[in-house]
Amino acid sequence: MRKTMYLFVLGLILVAMLTGVGCTRQAAPPAPPANGGNQPAPEMEGGFFEIKGSDSEVNLVQALVEAFAAVNDKAEFSVTGGGSGTGIAALINRQTDIAMSSRPMKPEEIQQAKEKGVEPVPIVFAFDGLAVIVNEKNPVNELTIEQVGKIFSGEITNWKQVGGPDLNISLYGRQSTSGTYVFFRETVVKADYSPAMQMMPGTSQIVEGVRQDASGIGYAAIGYVKNAAGIRTVNLAAKEGDPYISPLDDDKVFGGEYPLTRPLFQYLNGKPQGAIKQLMQFQLSKEGQDIVVKQGFLPVTPHYVQENEKYLK
Repeated sequence: MRKTMYLFVLGLILVAMLTGVGCTRQAAPPAPPANGGNQPAPEMEGGFFEIKGSDSEVNLVQALVEAFAAVNDKAEFSVTGGGSGTGIAALINRQTDIAMSSRPMKPEEIQQAKEKGVEPVPIVFAFDGLAVIVNEKNPVNELTIEQVGKIFSGEITNWKQVGGPDLNISLYGRQSTSGTYVFFRETVVKADYSPAMQMMPGTSQIVEGVRQDASGIGYAAIGYVKNAAGIRTVNLAAKEGDPYISPLDDDKVFGGEYPLTRPLFQYLNGKPQGAIKQLMQFQLSKEGQDIVVKQGFLPVTPHYVQENEKYLK
């Protein structure tokens, strides 16, 4: 009897062991990768990030960030303007994750950054043709770069000096923290601005000022002036005798024939990681570059595509 009971209990133990082994072997295999099986799909990174700087870029970057949210809803980005200098200073002082700048960082800014342990990394994500704008009632349609420079330095003060009406010229420009202010001064004015120039806090304010002033002239990123009411863009020639080219001629702006073409930068602290890297890659993707064009700017040239790859691999 005892032997029979012993064999019965032993049998129960064996059955339990076999059942447990069977359960382990029959466990469900891991789910296949979502992209079809070759590599795991990249996981979207989260976090909250600050983007500050160029007023020329702020609307474009806001549109890119909003589109990126449909791809990665784990990351949040705050986009504010204030000028390229403001964004660069914030990057140097570790007060922003991304600095928008419509000009390259100056050597002394790079040195200041490195002294504070910040390693500036430039990403060119779009191109811009800077437009010279006048009021829609102004008949002046063509100017050379030299004439525009003399207007903004105060050497030319009346529209009749460049074929327009007998009307004193009103100047609208940006504040000194603006990258556009620096670019225009160095590329066009090649001197100090006239003290009569009204320094506006943003590009939208320049456009609005010229819209309301029949004698006004200003400068603005092309994304701000396409289809804008109450103003006109002026066709520009690099020098007397050269063809006058419209900033709205995308092919000539992108081809470098328009005299005021410039790359738009985003500066980072070191090679990007996580959500910031994913945002950079999105901006440079076909979807991102389509948004760049839709916002009135131009896509990145092949040269800068290669330059960007050094930091985004």
